[in-house]
Amino acid sequence: MFLEKEQEFLEELLITPSPTGFESAGQKVWTGYVDEFADEVQSDAYGSASGKLNTSFDVATVMLEAHCDEIGMIVQHITEDGYIYVNKLGGSDSTIARAKRVNIHTSNGIVSGVTGNTAIHLQDKKNGGGEQPKWKDIYVDIGAANKEEALELVQIGDPITYADDFDYLSDEILSGRALDNRIGGFMIAQVLKNLNERRDELNVNVVALNSVQEEVGGYGARMMSYRIDPDMALVTDVTHATDTPGIDHKEHGLVKLGNGPAMQHGGANHPKIVEFVEQVGKDQEMSLQHEATSVRTGTDTDSIFYQKTGIPSTLISLPLRYMHSPVETASMKDVQALIELMTESVLAMAPDQTFHVLK
Repeated sequence: MFLEKEQEFLEELLITPSPTGFESAGQKVWTGYVDEFADEVQSDAYGSASGKLNTSFDVATVMLEAHCDEIGMIVQHITEDGYIYVNKLGGSDSTIARAKRVNIHTSNGIVSGVTGNTAIHLQDKKNGGGEQPKWKDIYVDIGAANKEEALELVQIGDPITYADDFDYLSDEILSGRALDNRIGGFMIAQVLKNLNERRDELNVNVVALNSVQEEVGGYGARMMSYRIDPDMALVTDVTHATDTPGIDHKEHGLVKLGNGPAMQHGGANHPKIVEFVEQVGKDQEMSLQHEATSVRTGTDTDSIFYQKTGIPSTLISLPLRYMHSPVETASMKDVQALIELMTESVLAMAPDQTFHVLK
C-alpha cells in the first residue's frame, strides 16, 4: 500500500515519543522527512512545524493540518520510599493506567518503570478495593529503594509514556500507542509529497502544519495558523470508530473502521468547503462517512477557523478504535483513502479559490 520508505517513516513516527508539551523528538522525525520535498520548512518557538510548496505569490494558500502530540503522564511527586506519583498530560484515562510498562523521559535518557497494581488477592473490597483509580492513586515503581535513589534517575516534571509501540493485527489493521494523532502527521506529509510529485497540476500554495499541544487546548495550531494566515484549511485528526460492542449509536453515531474517512458537519466546519471536498470524493468514487458536530469538534479545527478574519476550514477524520489508549486501532485502507481525498481536493482548487457561505 505504501512504499518501503513511507512505511519506515510511519513506523519511526509511531515509536518516537512526543507527549504533549515535549514533542521535539517526533517533530525532528517529521521535519527530516518533509524537508526532502518541501520548498520551505519552518518551526516556531514551541515546536510546531510546517512544510510548504510554493507555486506563486498571487494564488490562494491552503493549509493541511494535523497535531503531533500524544497523551501521557508527568512526574508529580516522589515519596520517601522512592515511588513516583503522576498526573496526566492531556486526556489520559486513569482507569487503564495500572499494571502498565512505562518510559520516563529524562535529561539523561529513558528510565523504565511500571505503574503499580495491588494484586486482586490483597485488595480490601469492603473498604474501596477494586474501585476505579483516580490519577492521585496512580504511581510508578522504578525499582528505587528510596527518594534519594529515585532522584538520581528522574526529576519532578519528567514526562511519561506507555512503553507500548505498535503491531499489525492484519495486513490492513494497525494498532498501537499514539496513532492519535501521529497518523495524521504521516497523512499530511504524504499529501504534501503527492502534491510535490504532481506540481504541474497544482494551482495553489500549500502548507502542511504539524502542530504541538492539541491535547491540552490546540495551542500550537492557534499560534501557527495565525502566523501562516491561509485562505482555507483541511484539518485531519482521528474520530471514534463506533463499530465495537457496547457503544450506543443513537448517542454517538455510527462510524465503521475500513469504510473510509469521516466528513464532519456543523460547528467549525465551513459548509461550502465541506461541500467542495464531498464533491471531490464523489468525483473520485471514494467512500465517505459522515458525522454531526455539536458545539466543538474537539480538534485543532476549533483553534484554526476563527483566527484573524476567519479561515474556512473542514475536518476530515480517520476512524479509530480505542482512542486514548495504548491499543488505538486504525485501518490502513482508511489512511490511504484520506490521503487521496486530501490530495485530490487540493488539486481541484482554483488559483483564486475562496469559500463564502453567502456566495
